[in-house]
Amino acid sequence: MGMFSGDQDVAQDAANFEFVVKAVNRLKPAFVVVTGDLVNKPGDVGQIATYHRIVRQIDPSIPVYNVAGNHDVQNVPTPASLSDYGKNFGADHFVFSHQGFVGIVLNSTVIHSPNQVSGQLLAQEAWLRAELARARAAQARPIVVFQHHPWFIADAVEPDQYFNIPLARRATYLAIFREYGVRYLFCGHYHRNAEGRDGELVNITTGPVGKPLGGAKSGMRVAIVRDEIIDHRFYELGDLPVKIDLRPVPAKKTPTQ
Repeated sequence: MGMFSGDQDVAQDAANFEFVVKAVNRLKPAFVVVTGDLVNKPGDVGQIATYHRIVRQIDPSIPVYNVAGNHDVQNVPTPASLSDYGKNFGADHFVFSHQGFVGIVLNSTVIHSPNQVSGQLLAQEAWLRAELARARAAQARPIVVFQHHPWFIADAVEPDQYFNIPLARRATYLAIFREYGVRYLFCGHYHRNAEGRDGELVNITTGPVGKPLGGAKSGMRVAIVRDEIIDHRFYELGDLPVKIDLRPVPAKKTPTQ
């Protein structure tokens, strides 16, 4: 909320979000995950109120899970900014489930810039390990991690930049995910789409409902969970489907088949 106009108003952001909400209510997914930057100006009362007003228009039978973004908790979060986020939006890291699916939501800004919240960084990592162990013991299929910052854009060992998690901490977490059998990481922050792989681990970066960057378009991603495999596609606002075809995409035949 507020990024299109540089915090002068929320008109375009709200229009995009309301358009997507109507699509969500039509498509009726099992749940919705908003991967962060719910507002553009941290703590802005009007932007927060607009976000809540629109998200309440989603069918109450469809759970909505908010992910904390850097604009929600400040680029360098503090105990106070994390506390304010909790008051405005709820927990900044948590677990949800649907049938055999387990989603683990992290506050990636704490991982990206832990300068003033080192205690929260350590506590979240310990919590993550415990929840991953619990999900693995329950034979969850699949276990998916959601956060705002991409762990990487294209390559797991790419240099540090504004849009990814610093390599010093990135490597530790990727090792944790591999240890517990996580295969999919869904994130935002980049304001455009990207996909990178580290072996079987896939980092999927989704463009925004709000203002895009780098020539991208606004839209939303639809994911279909098929046991341990997730099919997914980003739809631009002008290309949102009337319904979702849940049939598996047929495999491409090789010349010898």
